[in-house]
Amino acid sequence: IQEIFTMEIKAADVAKLRKMTGAGMMDCKKALVEANGDYEKAKEIIREKGKLVAAKRSDRETTEGSVIAKVTADNKKAILVSLGCETDFVANNEEFKALAEDIANTAINNYPADLEALKACKLSSGVTVEEGVTQQTGKSGEKHAIPYYSTLEAGYIASYIHINHKVGAIVGFNKPMADAHVGKEIAMQVTAMNPVSLTKDDCPKEVIEKELEVAVEKTKEEMVKKAVEAAIKKAGFNPAHFDSEDHMESNQSKGWITAEDVVKVKEIIAKVTAEKSANMPEQMINNIAQGRLAKFFKESTLEEQTFVQDGKISVREYLKKVDPELKITGFRRFSLAD
Repeated sequence: IQEIFTMEIKAADVAKLRKMTGAGMMDCKKALVEANGDYEKAKEIIREKGKLVAAKRSDRETTEGSVIAKVTADNKKAILVSLGCETDFVANNEEFKALAEDIANTAINNYPADLEALKACKLSSGVTVEEGVTQQTGKSGEKHAIPYYSTLEAGYIASYIHINHKVGAIVGFNKPMADAHVGKEIAMQVTAMNPVSLTKDDCPKEVIEKELEVAVEKTKEEMVKKAVEAAIKKAGFNPAHFDSEDHMESNQSKGWITAEDVVKVKEIIAKVTAEKSANMPEQMINNIAQGRLAKFFKESTLEEQTFVQDGKISVREYLKKVDPELKITGFRRFSLAD
């Protein structure tokens, strides 16, 4: 007969392990029982539990959590980092908030070059950032991750985090400014308007190529649509009655058009679409597409965007009014919702 003895675990032992690992009281007690009171083995059990939970939930989305910005006392260095989780319930947990803040403080104090370097840094508890995230995963039972980390250096840096803590930005300037509120306004602009780049000159090549491709296709579609609508009108029909299969079916059931009308109009649509697509005015299309691209730059590059606090002038014009020598040198933005 095999006898199984359960070691008595004292509350003080549990509290000690909890302080060492940050794990929950019950998890600490179970780990100590399993490890027969050996603290090092118990710590490893807790660590492995966190890894197991993380592995099981690795495919989950972390669209909740916290985005934090930290700026050095001289306003010349900053970090933007996010700790993500699955639900707002966990995101609002005090332990989660404390871990996110600890990670951000660790980042600004150590200023690691990239995310992998940040994960290797030690938190205030003595464990690495990566271990701290894994432990918190085991405690909460849902996936935790650091989806974003970046640094910025400039003559002056401003930051802004939205009230929901799910989106924020840091913005660099070439020099300090008399009114810190100006920097905050630009950081708010970046947070709200999500520019793709500072100017069109530093807009990524692949973004420009994609936008131009979309602009060309949209222009072609509009030309074909215009030609088709004109042909349908000429044939004595209302184009709005034939703009989709669902509308055609619905309008037939209402008695507005007949099955024969649908057949005739579909023939017109097929014929005109083929003819127009084969005879596109390429130069006109390119000119219109370039106009669309210029509009994209105005809406999506920071300096060209309309300054949201004013609504009439661009960000570049606003800065020129504040200080002709003041320039934006770079920015970082992250949103858990994007």
